[in-house]
Amino acid sequence: MSSPISVRNHGKANEVFKIRLRKGDEVMLLAGKNKGKTGKVIATHPRLNKVTVEGLNIVKKHIKPNKQYPQGGIIPITKPIDVSKVGIIDPSSKKPTRIGYKFNAKNEKVRVYKSSGKEIK
Repeated sequence: MSSPISVRNHGKANEVFKIRLRKGDEVMLLAGKNKGKTGKVIATHPRLNKVTVEGLNIVKKHIKPNKQYPQGGIIPITKPIDVSKVGIIDPSSKKPTRIGYKFNAKNEKVRVYKSSGKEIK
């Protein structure tokens, strides 16, 4: 018998998604209870097709007493968000947009904002 396949990866066991967002990008949430809020990308998770955004999608986790938390208790944790639910913010329009790629004058591949066509720094 074959091993069970992860449902999270849309049926493919070791698929790695191409995430155009990078650590440090300023993004806006496009859907969900925090829709319209902004934050910086802390981490990307290519195997899950998710990103972790600072200050968004915070959940409370119940912790049993251990060495790190001798009292135990309830602590807030930032969980990853699906890449499709966030959009990078274009500084010129202050609105979320998609990311594209172009070649600059030095023939280097660079990320650009789809709405304005400007290069992402």
